[in-house]
Formats: sequence, C-alpha cells, structure tokens
Amino acid sequence: MAVMRWTIGVVQMDCALGDSARNVAKIGRFAALASSLGVDLAVFPECCTTGYFLGSRLEGLAEPPDGPTSKKLAAIARDNRLYMAVGAYTRRDDGLYNSQLLYGPDGRHLATYDKAHLFAGERALCRAGDRPVVVETPIGRIGMTICYDLIFPDYVRHLVDLGADFLINSTDWITDAYQRGTWGWAGPTTQALASTRALENLTFLAMANRVGHENATPELVFESFGYSCVTGPSGKVLASIAEGEGIAVARIDVSAEDYGRWTAIATYKGDRRPELLR
Repeated sequence: MAVMRWTIGVVQMDCALGDSARNVAKIGRFAALASSLGVDLAVFPECCTTGYFLGSRLEGLAEPPDGPTSKKLAAIARDNRLYMAVGAYTRRDDGLYNSQLLYGPDGRHLATYDKAHLFAGERALCRAGDRPVVVETPIGRIGMTICYDLIFPDYVRHLVDLGADFLINSTDWITDAYQRGTWGWAGPTTQALASTRALENLTFLAMANRVGHENATPELVFESFGYSCVTGPSGKVLASIAEGEGIAVARIDVSAEDYGRWTAIATYKGDRRPELLR
C-alpha cells in the first residue's frame, strides 16, 4: 500500500419514499456539507434516491444508470468537486437492480455496481449482480458493496484480492420490535461487522446507513437504525454517527511505513490456510 491521504464521509439520511426530487435535493445539501468539510469521497445509503420498500412503484421509479436522476447526481458531484457513491434502483433491458452509482469530481459516472447478494423479498423484485467492481481512482482503488454483501466474508475478501485499497458500503440495515427485542439486531452489531471486515482484510471500510422508518406492508414498519461509520485496518472506528441524520468524516493519512509496521504484527492474511477448506 502506498501513502493514503484523503478524507471520506459517510452520509446518514432519511428518505422520502418514492419522492426522487426531494431525496436528490437532500443529497445535494449533504454533498455541499461534505465538500465544505474537505471530504474527497462521500458515501450515501442504499436506495436513497427513492427509499427502499417501493413495491409496485419500483418499476416506474427505477431509471437507467445514466437516466435523469443519475445526471442530477453527476452534476452534484461536479459542483461540489466530490467523488460520490449513491444507492439507487436501476433499470435495464434485462430487469431491475439494486445498484450503487459512483461519480467523479468532474461529474463523470465512473461505475455502476449491482448488488450481488439479494436479501429475502428482494429476489422477487430485482436481479442479482454477477460482477464484483473495483474502480481505479486517484485516491485509490475502490471496492464497491451494498448492504447484505457485507455479511459474506469471502466476497469482501475477493474485492481486496482484486486490488481494492478500501471498501465502501451503501446500506439500509433495518430492524423491527421482534428483531431488536429478541435478537438484539441493531446498530452496534452492524458497526461491529464493518470493523470486523476492515480488520480481517487489513483495509479501510466506509459504511453509510439510512435512518427513519418505512412500511413494508401497512401493518409492518421497519426502522433503519443508522450507526454509519468509517473503520480502519485494525478494526478501529475512525468516525461514526449513531442516530439521526448527519455525516461522519474520517481523515485517512497512512504512510507505507506505518501500514507495513501494522501488517508485520497483524499477519493473519498470510497465515490463512486455504488447503484446510477444500
């Protein structure tokens, strides 16, 4: 790893279900705030241009990766001189996808990543992506993930093996009274998951989650529980925001010498014995 010197922000925001104009306006306000804080890359939550539980409205609200909403996001990235990763439903000839769109500070659309691991009811609405994405940029090689992808350590490790210098995750971790009360499924758990993935891969990871509530059905309300964070190669949480809307900012400034000193202690990537797994 060469010298890494850049600033990353994870945006935690609520979304207005089905109201792309309102959500994009909020993304623009957070992008301006990120820019004023010296952020180089701002990561936004999963499906934050429309909200998540769209049901029958999904077909009409999903757009091509270069559609009108994407063009507005590109302009926001350009106006604020930011790299931006934004979660959005996209539509192509072969179906609908849960995607992460990456833009450069010049407004170029650099990549579209389609969520590879679909959760539960998503499988009835979306197609799974079949291509891991690592994007070369002047601030490093970015490995792109969405929400549930983070549960699969072999997939995350594969992105690092493909050359990712750091990982980003646009997510909408949700819970309800049963999951929270009986099983403790809540923000501290997913923040610990982000720390673990960073630790076991000796990398940085930026996870941007939603906050707020959405109805999956008229009777079933889910809470998006926040705890967005940036974690480092030791698992240390470098920046976080627990509840409410906001942005957590981490300044990454690591020399090759210092990274080498840490990896000389944390040798577990080399100590792994894949022959035992065959």
